[in-house]
Amino acid sequence: MSRKPLSENDRRFIEDIARLMVPWGVPQTAARIHGYLLLSVEPASLDRIAADLEVSKSGASVAARLLEKYGLALRRGERGTKRVLYEASQDYDGMLIEQGRLIDSTAQILKRGAGTTGSAKVRDRLEEMAAFYLAVGRAMDATLHNWRTRQDDGVTTAE
Repeated sequence: MSRKPLSENDRRFIEDIARLMVPWGVPQTAARIHGYLLLSVEPASLDRIAADLEVSKSGASVAARLLEKYGLALRRGERGTKRVLYEASQDYDGMLIEQGRLIDSTAQILKRGAGTTGSAKVRDRLEEMAAFYLAVGRAMDATLHNWRTRQDDGVTTAE
């Protein structure tokens, strides 16, 4: 994005991205920053991000580091200064990989719980839930593998 104020369409896009990401457990500020970075032509400083999104710089910093952890943002140093710039990552799978780990952990906990209960009804419920989470995890793994293979083959357009 240029130095001009955010347009109404930009603001709507940023808020729409946030509405989609918050149910996945991403904090509101981090989700808004992700939307902002997706629209940014060049890396943006925390000062710029905070001003454009009307959030505190410290809040923006914490949120940007979380996006880094998810693989959704990249931190770049500005040559000759201590200032840090952020940009959207080209690796879209980081957050899904994290979610996949949570799904796998959930399945393991459910399986363990199924093995400790004395109730057949509860055991069946937990085993069914574990099977569901394992199936979702396998589907995510397969989708991510297919995406990476596609990227490796140079295919970048949406189907």
